[in-house]
Amino acid sequence: MSAVKLTSNQYGKAENHVVRVYRDTPRHELRDLNVTSQLHGDFEAAHTEGDNGHVVATDTQKNTVFAKAKEEGVDSPERFLLTLAGHFTASFDWVTGGRWSAEEYGWSRIDGHDHSFFRSEPEVRTAVLVRDGADDQLVAGFYGLTVLKTTESGFVGYPKDKYTTLGETEDRILATDISTRWRYNTTDVDFDAVYRQVRGIILSTFTDHYSKALQHTLYQMGQNVIDAVDEIEEIRFSCPNKHHFVSDLSPFGLENPNEVFYAADRPYGLIEATIAREEATERPDVWAVVNGFC
Repeated sequence: MSAVKLTSNQYGKAENHVVRVYRDTPRHELRDLNVTSQLHGDFEAAHTEGDNGHVVATDTQKNTVFAKAKEEGVDSPERFLLTLAGHFTASFDWVTGGRWSAEEYGWSRIDGHDHSFFRSEPEVRTAVLVRDGADDQLVAGFYGLTVLKTTESGFVGYPKDKYTTLGETEDRILATDISTRWRYNTTDVDFDAVYRQVRGIILSTFTDHYSKALQHTLYQMGQNVIDAVDEIEEIRFSCPNKHHFVSDLSPFGLENPNEVFYAADRPYGLIEATIAREEATERPDVWAVVNGFC
């Protein structure tokens, strides 16, 4: 047999969908999270010898997610992940860290009702906590926020060769599904407030300038977030260019001055970018566990 060794490993319980309802008053509140718990530590014997003496059962991890939602509550996905990390690393000496992640689904109250809600947010909020000993790296964000503007965008000046068929335009539809993650430089954060602030900056930036390319817009979004939020070290985007092509109506004797479009779902341009503070320390180890970003 070949000589081998165990290197990186983690395990846990994925996608624990927990809904926490607060019934302290007749006017209820709720948080809706899908949580994954994965532990790092001394688990070599479990792999090499089949010794489960250090294996905290994935069922135990599941139960802990729901118990902590009751005991500690859920005031933000980020804070809840920190609670889970603190529990597992304090309870088991051989657990040195882990990866905890959450997706949150937004609900709003139906007008006039104390305990009735509707799924209100178009995007899914995300959080990932990577703990290694005393080092916590927290990445937050969202995906699935679709935006579009009908003008104030163009695409010109690009290189052309024998395979280029795309014509230049100074007036086009710009549309994308925003998927973004940002890395905090501290865990001393009002996470809900910062989330709302970042989301607002991204949306306002999308509208407030003439976009020369989706790359141009992503950079400005990231720059404005970094400028406004001291607690954020870097922000990443992964965004499709949702192409809208002007439909040729000339065969029908009709003019089409940018009024009727064919919305193509594929293929599409995929634009990704990272905008970081000039003095930021890169953490490729953290981003390696956050899928879908350059």
